Amino acid sequence: MSNNKKMQSLLQMGLFLGIVVFLNILANARLGNFALYRTFDLTQEKRFTLTDGTKNLLRNLDEIVYVKVMLDGKLPAELKRLRSSAIDVLDDFRSQSALVDYDFDNPMEGKDAEVNARMEQLRKEGMFPMSFTVMKGAQRDETPVFPYAVVNYKGRSLAVNLMENQDPSQSADVVLNNAVSLLEYKLANAIQKLQQVSKPNVLFTVGHGEIGPNERKDFELTLRKFCNTGTIFLDSVTYINPEISALIVAKPLNAFSEKDKFKIDQYVMSGGKILWLLDMVRMDKDSLFAHPEYIPGDYQLKLDDLLFRYGVRIQPDLVLDLQCSPIWIATGKQGDRQQRQHIAFPYHILTLSNPDHPVSKSVAPVNLLFASTIDTAVRTKTPVKKTVLLTTSPRTRLQYLPVRVGLDFLRYIDPNKFNKGTQVVSVAMEGIFPSMYENRITPEMQTGLTQLGQTFKTQSVPTRQIVVADGDIAKNKYLKMRDQVVPLGYNEVENFIYANKEFLQNAVEYLLDKNGIIAARGKEVRLRMLDTTRAQSEKSWWQLVNILFPLLLISAFGGLYGWWRKRRFTRA
Repeated sequence: MSNNKKMQSLLQMGLFLGIVVFLNILANARLGNFALYRTFDLTQEKRFTLTDGTKNLLRNLDEIVYVKVMLDGKLPAELKRLRSSAIDVLDDFRSQSALVDYDFDNPMEGKDAEVNARMEQLRKEGMFPMSFTVMKGAQRDETPVFPYAVVNYKGRSLAVNLMENQDPSQSADVVLNNAVSLLEYKLANAIQKLQQVSKPNVLFTVGHGEIGPNERKDFELTLRKFCNTGTIFLDSVTYINPEISALIVAKPLNAFSEKDKFKIDQYVMSGGKILWLLDMVRMDKDSLFAHPEYIPGDYQLKLDDLLFRYGVRIQPDLVLDLQCSPIWIATGKQGDRQQRQHIAFPYHILTLSNPDHPVSKSVAPVNLLFASTIDTAVRTKTPVKKTVLLTTSPRTRLQYLPVRVGLDFLRYIDPNKFNKGTQVVSVAMEGIFPSMYENRITPEMQTGLTQLGQTFKTQSVPTRQIVVADGDIAKNKYLKMRDQVVPLGYNEVENFIYANKEFLQNAVEYLLDKNGIIAARGKEVRLRMLDTTRAQSEKSWWQLVNILFPLLLISAFGGLYGWWRKRRFTRA
């Protein structure tokens, strides 16, 4: 009898272990490229749920994607969380496709000579270290860390900076949270770029005084990482090929002819995408410094009617903001040396980004020079969705043309006059756009279309446009004597680079996005901060709860279990 009970117990234990092993195997099993198991995301913001665009991208993989993340070894606390989040995202990728594999590497591991050689090689590949503080006992040690992931696919590789372009004005927790929320987008976007058989074509318009190749070089080099760039002289082409992925109109100075506007209009009607970077007021720092009083005019680009038809109006005004970047001004001479000092310059505004749109989410301040405001209350004939991307701070002032401006007001800035509230300086538009030439097409235009074998379109297929009321956002300084390009968004007074380039790159990627990958950039990972004041005041209470509650729970369980045994065996 005893042996039978032992055998039965062993069989039950074996059966239990077998079930556990079977469930463990089933939890990691796949049928072809699809996992048989399911996960449930119980977070409010669905942080562990991949976007549809990312899922489709991963399910259509035809070869292994190998991701090497350089976040291994001894890391500061904030990077440990980033590492853990990277594992979660890559595991989610793996749940969609068995062709995703990853590993972690520590580039700082090894002998000094090996580490130095490895660091030099990483720098040549465009990966630069960031300095983080690691506590070793009571000592603080500044350690270089490479927060990068290298994505490999079909013999090609792409380095992804997991901590790039973070706002230094934000706390370390917010910076880290932004990096975590962008992990899915950055990795999926890298895979999508590596999948491209041919790069999309993005062209800059020329012939209207737009910024030249040296002044847009930093922006253009950034674009060339994922698309082909070039120029298009509108006056020399009969039409704009719809196969051109996007146009960039960057700070034109001269008027657009009706023929050029008609070509742009029909390009949009065919699904073309445009990034408008426009100055409406003829104003710059040199003109302001060269004259005690200066009366700026407008550029007369003759684009107002086209933009109005599409749903926005750039106002002929200048916006001043107390949230601004500084400039140098001359204060006199001491001997042969020029004396200067830096002052806050309200015409050089620092923008606030819309956290709910993928173009501007987690983007640090963008530096706009002599920007104007945008009126979005324009009604369109067709459904066009307009989303504000960049705004000023609430402490603004507006100057409407005609106006006399000078530098004297900088000495006596009255904050009470900066009371115009938040102003819009950049807008994204998406939907079906109406043609400006509906019921206005001339016989000459109709003849030209007929000769090209095309028909006039009165409204567009669904497409996108972005408008920024400042052309200098894409203009880098160029030192001709040194043949040197200054980084886009660089402020020499602060020795700091603002996020102009990141915003423009996001804008172009948004315009080019066909698979919905850009939606992952809009994912939100909410930062639930601990109330340190309340935690400190209630510290003793929670310590007492954590000590006594488990003891009381065990005591209650023991008492109930003893009472139940006593009652059971008394009856028996």
